[in-house]
Amino acid sequence: MKVAIIGAGAVGQLTASFLAESGTSVSLVVRRQEQVNELNTKKLTRINVDGTKTVQNIVSTTNLTSLPMQDLLVIAVKYSHLQQLYKQLALLPSDIPLLFMQNGLAHFEEVLNLPQKNIAFCSVSFGAQRVDQTTVRHRGVGLCKIAVERGKQHTFEKLLQLHCSLFPVEMVSNAEQMLFDKAILNSLINPLTAVLQLNNGELVTNKQAFLLMENIYQELTEAFENMEHSISFGDVVDLCRKTAENTSSMLADRLQGRKSEIETIVGVILNKALAKGHHLPTLRTLYHQVLALEESGERS
Repeated sequence: MKVAIIGAGAVGQLTASFLAESGTSVSLVVRRQEQVNELNTKKLTRINVDGTKTVQNIVSTTNLTSLPMQDLLVIAVKYSHLQQLYKQLALLPSDIPLLFMQNGLAHFEEVLNLPQKNIAFCSVSFGAQRVDQTTVRHRGVGLCKIAVERGKQHTFEKLLQLHCSLFPVEMVSNAEQMLFDKAILNSLINPLTAVLQLNNGELVTNKQAFLLMENIYQELTEAFENMEHSISFGDVVDLCRKTAENTSSMLADRLQGRKSEIETIVGVILNKALAKGHHLPTLRTLYHQVLALEESGERS
């Protein structure tokens, strides 16, 4: 199986590493020639949860069209970079399956305007930290959920054949619901970690952070009546504990002085709640705090 992954951030690098380890022929499409040169020289290193290192030889390029025909194209860039990719993706053959690995819900309807016959979405709960241009740290084992929104499921089921306990993959039935559930979990964890500068696990051990997380959960359950059936507060606490040492993507963005995905994750949830007549005051306050921190350029 030949798989090209667009985006060599933490998620792209970790996914590429595990796919290559399984015997898949993996290519990484990156933005800068400098990173291509480093990957060709140093190869791709994964620092495992137990501290050991795994090194994979990965083909890398800045030019997607220079690659041979792929069996699957994985898009692992952040939402803000998707806008630049849509035109390029639309020019690709319609029979190339596309798998999108973005957080939030903002991209869901946009992606379905593409001409490709097979489109799926992915939601991940593993912990990944990009160390440098050729190194990724696996911070915690978590499920990689895939839901097919258009086309044939068997196209993507090949990924289930990885049989890797450190990179478990599961097919689920409803892509939009899957993305909504992940956005809810991200809204409960990421803004708090970014504003308070806490690791995920500290949201459980810090009493005041825990109370804030409980308040947000209560607000969300009042706005979205069926949410408790799919996500219990115990699920949120369990996720914080399983990823206790993780630095959330939103906190990592703050520490690196980058623009976060607050709009595409929390902003979308706030708008959906407001349409139902719910203001979500605690979550909305955190949303504006994150935006204010980004505007001020404050990192710590």
